[in-house]
Amino acid sequence: MPFFKTLAMTGAVLATVSAGPAVALAQSPSGGDPAMAAAEASGATYADLATLSDAAELVLRVQIRRTTTLKPDRAPGVAPGFARLYVEANTVALIAGRSGVGSAVTYLVDVPLDAKGKVPKLKKREFLLFARSVPGRAGELELIAPSAQLDYTPALEARVRPILTELYSAGVPPRITGVSDALAVPGTLTGESESQIFLATDNGSPVSISVLRRPGQRPQWGVSWGEIIDSAALPPAPESLRWYRLACALPAQLPSNANLARDAGERRLAAGDYAFVRQALGPCERRITQG
Repeated sequence: MPFFKTLAMTGAVLATVSAGPAVALAQSPSGGDPAMAAAEASGATYADLATLSDAAELVLRVQIRRTTTLKPDRAPGVAPGFARLYVEANTVALIAGRSGVGSAVTYLVDVPLDAKGKVPKLKKREFLLFARSVPGRAGELELIAPSAQLDYTPALEARVRPILTELYSAGVPPRITGVSDALAVPGTLTGESESQIFLATDNGSPVSISVLRRPGQRPQWGVSWGEIIDSAALPPAPESLRWYRLACALPAQLPSNANLARDAGERRLAAGDYAFVRQALGPCERRITQG
């Protein structure tokens, strides 16, 4: 099966939005589990879309031109009730990418069979792909997850674009990898205290959470994304990339070895403040991806 040569995109308007590796975000146009393949876009949560966007080298809109069903001996690992397709598609638009993409692409995807046990007809249908290019094979893509082919709708693109804008910005928040240290310090008044929770990140940049309690007031908390601990720091906005980094990465409970307090009461206070933050963030709901 021939693979298509990568061609320069025509009609796509690209704008560089961050320093370092070449990264481009197209201007908006006018107008895990194999069972998750070709998932309905309406079922994807913010965390799903952020997970796919974060892992993808390319996010693009395609229209299927032709599909070929692979025979079982050429499709190892396909789940029962699914078929593996070799897809040839036209690139409608490059939404975002860290590399170029051709006007035609090919890729493999597992799709569920219909009620009659037949392969669904995908020709001329449009999808949003979260993918990476295959080194040395021009025009060939690899989906980054079984759920990385989503039925395209303008509404889906409108949900994904703000995520990509944050991911491709100069101030993109780092990935959280765990809790480094936590310490609670009681104040001079009864019911007064402050907790500092320091987080580990994939690139070593500092991130910390502060929780301040005052008598008769609701606890106040915020996140400092840098070396300076800002007493006026605020919680992340719901369904923002910073919210996603925290809600979908922090452990459910404060690790015992991260709690630096020696006094039993101070240890309980630090653990309680951490639990308060986790509850305030809310759950990281997923429907088509895995953490």
